[in-house]
Amino acid sequence: MSFSLHGWSDADLRDPYPVYERYLAESPVHVADGVYYIFGHDAASSVLSGAAFGRRSRTGGPVPTGPSVLRTMVENWLVFLDPPRHTELRSVVNREFSPSVVTTLRGRITEIAAGLLAELPTGFDLVERFSAPFPILVISELLGVPRSEWAWLRRQAVDLQEASSSRAARNPRAHETADRAARELRDFFLVMAGKRGDLPGTDLVSLLVSAGLSADEIAATCVHLMTAGHETTTNVLSKAVLTLSGRPAALAALRDGGVSPEAVEELVRFDPPVQAVSRWAYEDAAVAGVTIPAGSKVMVMLGAANRDPARFAAPTELRLDRSGGRGLSFGLGIHYCLGATLARAEIEIGLGLLLAVLGEFTVDSVKYPYDMVFHGPSSLVVSRQGAMRARSTLD
Repeated sequence: MSFSLHGWSDADLRDPYPVYERYLAESPVHVADGVYYIFGHDAASSVLSGAAFGRRSRTGGPVPTGPSVLRTMVENWLVFLDPPRHTELRSVVNREFSPSVVTTLRGRITEIAAGLLAELPTGFDLVERFSAPFPILVISELLGVPRSEWAWLRRQAVDLQEASSSRAARNPRAHETADRAARELRDFFLVMAGKRGDLPGTDLVSLLVSAGLSADEIAATCVHLMTAGHETTTNVLSKAVLTLSGRPAALAALRDGGVSPEAVEELVRFDPPVQAVSRWAYEDAAVAGVTIPAGSKVMVMLGAANRDPARFAAPTELRLDRSGGRGLSFGLGIHYCLGATLARAEIEIGLGLLLAVLGEFTVDSVKYPYDMVFHGPSSLVVSRQGAMRARSTLD
């Protein structure tokens, strides 16, 4: 049976890894309807880092052709640019996501997490009350967006995700919804940029204005950082709680020893927040012995590559002290996730405080949106007993 990102059952959508395992056992590369799906770790690495593959299709972008705010915006997203513009823009934005900048933010990240966790009821939706607002508040801090706007930003970000291929296939109005959100977000950040042009600050929007970016580039970069800067962390935090809820020994180890960098890497490898990323072949290329013709669309299945037994020992086991290299959840090559250092800090700090506040807990219900790209619960209701209050500073 040919592989597809559409038509999945709810059970397989929640846990796609047995499906990946079956395809990977047959071959690291599969082709269906002209799309090449990459399952193996080495094959995925070669595509993500290879000069023969890039982000631009022959039609110019990742969304359907035709004029729209969404299309213009996405075509200016850093993740969909190739050199030399990618190199130029990334060099500007990278200053605000360096390890030294993230280190100085750790105290503020802790305060934001603790504030959200301070007054949680016994039963609550983890996504709504913590996993989603936490990274939005952090990225808003960098962008200079007032906290009062975080709920609105989250709603627009969710609507924007309707344009992803999996969701759009089931919703005939998906692109209309996403385009409206893109328009509102563009207008919001253009107003901010105008104010920073008159009165610069120390935030990221001021940096983009001072760097001489066009209006389209400023708006697109702000929206990209806002969406990418929270969606992945939201999914990791929620899925980490789901993963740990069925593994009491691992949960106890994190509570006793803290959430280490190694534990963060393993949780992200085990159930990554983004399951697949697209590339286009710019020339004929051989991957794992399969010739991919120039112009072909390629889908790199990060979730499958992260569980490739040729790369990871016992890949279906959660080993919080796993060593021997990272998975591909944050990508590889020139498009390696710009915010990876920030995301790791948010997960380490946020999950540590969250587990302390949760105490003994049960998962009451979980709902996943139909999305095989951005993969994580839209709702995760938990009940807690014997919880502790979050602290406003790290030990």
